[in-house]
Amino acid sequence: MINRRHFLTTVAVGTASAGVLAACGTGSSTSGQTGSAENPVTINYTWWGNDDRAERTRKAIALFEEKNPDIKVNGNFTDFAGYWQKRATEAAGGGLPDVMQWDLSYLRDYGQRNQLLDLSTVNINTDAFEKSLLPSGQIKGKTYGIPTSTNAFAVYYDPAKLASLGIAEPDGSWTYKEFNEFLTEVGTKSNGAIFGGTDYTGVWWMFNIWLRQNNIQAFTEDGKLGFTKDDLKKWWNLTADLRGTGAIVSEERVTQLAPKSPFGSNVTATEVTWDNFMAGYLADSGAKELKLAPVPSDDPDNLGLFLKPSMLMVASAKTKFKDAAARFIDFMVNDPEVGQIFKTSRGVPASKTQRDGTTFEGTDKLVVDYEKSIEKYLKDAPEPPIVGFGTLEASFKRIASDLNYGKLDINGATDAWFKEAEDLIKQNA
Repeated sequence: MINRRHFLTTVAVGTASAGVLAACGTGSSTSGQTGSAENPVTINYTWWGNDDRAERTRKAIALFEEKNPDIKVNGNFTDFAGYWQKRATEAAGGGLPDVMQWDLSYLRDYGQRNQLLDLSTVNINTDAFEKSLLPSGQIKGKTYGIPTSTNAFAVYYDPAKLASLGIAEPDGSWTYKEFNEFLTEVGTKSNGAIFGGTDYTGVWWMFNIWLRQNNIQAFTEDGKLGFTKDDLKKWWNLTADLRGTGAIVSEERVTQLAPKSPFGSNVTATEVTWDNFMAGYLADSGAKELKLAPVPSDDPDNLGLFLKPSMLMVASAKTKFKDAAARFIDFMVNDPEVGQIFKTSRGVPASKTQRDGTTFEGTDKLVVDYEKSIEKYLKDAPEPPIVGFGTLEASFKRIASDLNYGKLDINGATDAWFKEAEDLIKQNA
């Protein structure tokens, strides 16, 4: 079974460990666009992750170099937070690495500032990708990122905990009212020993899904907010009656349990989050089995679900080796042997070619099977978020936490978040 470390460095999640495989920079030992086995070009590749991802990436790079003797790859990695600090410094100095692992939250920041290469101008095969997924790497008709893998939102639950309380497992079809009643039932029947879950309204991506369920855009094409204060108030009001009860765990307890999650700490019976955290939750909780169900929706035909790139591959707009960079990206996203190396540690492989060439067992199979089960509900992935989205997502979580703590009421929380959002949008206009 894949261990916990494999799942802790996906979208917006970094680890404390870091290391360096080789010196990273924008220069190269060989000039020119093409190389040969005797005189290869050298490209620089950087990613975030832990030692486990580094070991898998070493293997993938070695395999690429074996199949492409005219190209050498210098690799460098760090933790998630340090990664973006370094990219910002490099971008300011005009020196991004040739190829980079990327997060959706930062694609627009760099793409619309012409710091990333338009990958539609080079040879990368996207025939094996779901067409609904590709727009997530595109901005105004240009392709800046190719997804390596996907994840989707789900409700995790522990069947053993539910059985011990005499509560039936969910069938995967529930409204928000039914979901709230389910969370309340867990807290009531356990006499407060187990909470139903965490306050799901504090999670930006779950809010995004709720907006999609109501046919509301999170952001407009011109980079403005696509929803109103009333929309956000409705959202935060969904769990108003649950706060301070046994239905959802308090923010104070969440803080006490960190860095483990309440679900991984066996404090809650459910968790609403990305599907590829499964192995981490199993390792943390010690549970024999965990299951996944679709998120609640008041419209059974519109669950608002989509496949989000757990990460993307991008290239520097200033790379001197566009062909070599494109071949490396194509290899990393399409080659079946690369799929076997990473399994679902980067998420479920986005390319069908890579996915079909990969053997999934145990935890990996659970995640793949869940994404298959929701295929009929999937809609186009959202376009890359607005510039500064990472800041907005963090403030959404912080202000929702203050709401949970009781430091702010819903009106105050909504006003506070909108002020931060509108100020940030003005700054980046």
